[in-house]
Amino acid sequence: MTDTYSQINSTRLEAFSDGVIAVIITIMVLELHVPHEDGLAGLWSVAPRLAIYALSFFVVGIYWINHHELIRRTETVDYGILWANMGFLFSLSLIPFFVDYLDEKLFSTFATLLYDGVMLLVGLAFYVLRWRVMRRQKLKGALSETDTSELWRHSASLVLYIVAVAVAFYRPWLSLVISGLVTLVWVVPGARVRKCEQPPSLGVQN
Repeated sequence: MTDTYSQINSTRLEAFSDGVIAVIITIMVLELHVPHEDGLAGLWSVAPRLAIYALSFFVVGIYWINHHELIRRTETVDYGILWANMGFLFSLSLIPFFVDYLDEKLFSTFATLLYDGVMLLVGLAFYVLRWRVMRRQKLKGALSETDTSELWRHSASLVLYIVAVAVAFYRPWLSLVISGLVTLVWVVPGARVRKCEQPPSLGVQN
């Protein structure tokens, strides 16, 4: 590893990643189509697609938030972090395709398995990115309790995705519900952690 790579500013990596994630969300939105049939019946016919879009949107959004929280902890990035980030973005960019595939195949067992599989892939890719950043922080003596706590939550989310993949063989819809539970693993505890990290109040109420 060279000093040139070790001195790349992390803001460039974050800006590039933000652009890619914005495109991913845009692609998912553009794949939403108005049903041919009018009224509630027409809306109901696209309800499954809207539901999987909503789930995928929140998953991508949660990754965007956590990506920001992770990268901001280091001012510079090395070659390993750059490639780990590219791997994460590549796996994340597959989500719109598998959302469309799941809808086109009418939420079949195989399509659901692929969707859960790509969610697991994204989780693994982000785990590698997290590990690379934490490794750099540890070498600098800047590793915090928040890093360790998030690593445990990340591990728990990967276990849930593995369970979802296994359940997809028997109960596709249940496996999607399990995938949806991963968002709670990150949103609920994350809000609690951020509350604990806030500085003491000076008496000003929002």
